[in-house]
Amino acid sequence: MTSHHLIPSAARDLGRRLPECSGRIFWSLSSLGMRWVVGLAVFFAAVPLSAQTLQPWNGRGIAAPRTAQRDPVQVSAVARRSAGVQAVSMVGFTVSDMNQSVDFYTNVLDFEKLSDDEVLGPAYEELHGVFGARLRVVRLRLGDEYLQLTEYLVPKGRPVPVDSRSNDRWFQHVAIIVKDMDQAYARLRRFKVQHASTAPQLLPKTIPNAAGIRAFYFKDPDGHPLEVLQFPSDKGDPKWHRPSNRLFLGIDHTAIVVRNTTASLAFYRDLLGLRVAGESINFGAEQEHLNNVQGARLHITALRASRGPGIEFLEYLAPTDGRRYPANARPNDLVHWQTTLLVPDAAGAAAVVRRGRFQLLSPNPVELPDTTLGYKAGVLVRDPDGHVVQLVES
Repeated sequence: MTSHHLIPSAARDLGRRLPECSGRIFWSLSSLGMRWVVGLAVFFAAVPLSAQTLQPWNGRGIAAPRTAQRDPVQVSAVARRSAGVQAVSMVGFTVSDMNQSVDFYTNVLDFEKLSDDEVLGPAYEELHGVFGARLRVVRLRLGDEYLQLTEYLVPKGRPVPVDSRSNDRWFQHVAIIVKDMDQAYARLRRFKVQHASTAPQLLPKTIPNAAGIRAFYFKDPDGHPLEVLQFPSDKGDPKWHRPSNRLFLGIDHTAIVVRNTTASLAFYRDLLGLRVAGESINFGAEQEHLNNVQGARLHITALRASRGPGIEFLEYLAPTDGRRYPANARPNDLVHWQTTLLVPDAAGAAAVVRRGRFQLLSPNPVELPDTTLGYKAGVLVRDPDGHVVQLVES
């Protein structure tokens, strides 16, 4: 049984996973003041896709805690008491130039700007784990869903690695539903967006549950991956088929690359209380060209809360050379995304995460001085692969 928002394919045996190999460091730091090495951009441009390094920043990257897979039943019992997610409130990421990003999302993709605030102070430094942070935060809406853009006015972070691929484990995107793919693609071409897929892909009739689904990956000005997706009349949430004069309708889900579905389920389902809505195995020429990864074969699992967009796992069964999420990534780096989940008690949810031995980015749950950002308390945590989840209390 597949979720209404998946791009499903016929079920196949998941097969054996190949072990990861280690590799050389992609980004390096100088010993004086942690400054970037001179000539970094030139080096980036010279690295072909076939010569990708395993790890973009220093270290081996984030690995799943062993306890994430050890006792999901016990973790689930605790989660039901204190960390049950009530809604997926919004998805957000860090941008380098807020004016540029707002112009892109409002003029190209028809998002509506709802708020534009600057925040600073000890509470925000502690929440994000970034000393001296001054943030400009803009909240956008498309349909019923929300996108939060954050620019670190200070301190500035690092750019997205230019050779990032769809199977690297820092990959995350939002899937934007469109009324007409041809019109949407023409719009994107008119604004000269950067392709991530070769072209919009039509899932073939040989995969009955996916017949007629069209999808396309592209990038925003900072290199954040995005997807536009069109459902045929017999697929998708009914709300995507309501009459509308809008081309871009809303956000169906955010997708994240994971190494191991079982470990990720222990966090999102058993620890936080999301429900599994469906899963599938996706493969074939169309999937390869959608992701722009040769030989791509994915195990896809969709999860939902009672409200908000879904969260979708993308586990690459092949190829298995996707790089780990950098262990030293910080929220002011442009690879930073965060999925904001509404919980009844932020402090209780943080305690559950600690007992599961997952990493907290915030030293402790933080009470904010006001509700400028839409919530009164929150904590940032990492999932088994390093993706950031913001647990907030309204």
